[in-house]
Amino acid sequence: MSQSNDLGGTPPADASRDDAALMDALWPLVAERGWNGFTFPELAERAGQDLAALRGRLPTKFHLLRLHSRLVDQAVLRDAVATASGTPRDRLFDTLMRRLDALQPHRQGIIRFGREMRSDPLLGLALAPVLAASMAWMLEAARINACGTAGVLRVNGLSAVWIATLRAWEQDDSLDLGATMAALDRALDKAERAARTLRLHQDEPTETPVAH
Repeated sequence: MSQSNDLGGTPPADASRDDAALMDALWPLVAERGWNGFTFPELAERAGQDLAALRGRLPTKFHLLRLHSRLVDQAVLRDAVATASGTPRDRLFDTLMRRLDALQPHRQGIIRFGREMRSDPLLGLALAPVLAASMAWMLEAARINACGTAGVLRVNGLSAVWIATLRAWEQDDSLDLGATMAALDRALDKAERAARTLRLHQDEPTETPVAH
């Protein structure tokens, strides 16, 4: 498998299976030992993958996070047609809830990672462009333009919405994620008010883009 398949394009079926197996091995390790508590040989063994091949695809742990972000983006985008109707706000709500659905199988590891990341400013800073790229795709999935200066502001706003939603998700053990949905609703309210203030509406009369 080539690194280009790992970080972009349409990977072959075997690469997709390897990626899924890698994530299924990664996040339980993080839940057990923390982000800095496991090694690549342990990860390769759990995932049933060759260590040398893993090195070729993923030079650093940071590349694991980039891979995970891409896989989550793709899981949401596969169902993007489901958000084609409704208001822009409705489409964003549905898109971000589907993103949470994609995180749910690895919940414990992701929660531990998020808490550790908040005490590691350098890691958070390094991940900022990864988050921004994902949020741009989430806007596009919701049929909201993420390009240009206004798009950058929308990405920043949606990033803030997503971070607030993740904080609620960390504390929400309910099956229906009611508290998480309420937090997302409140965050979208705040973003919508900011969008009106900054006059970031698109040409479409029904569009109410998100901004921070």
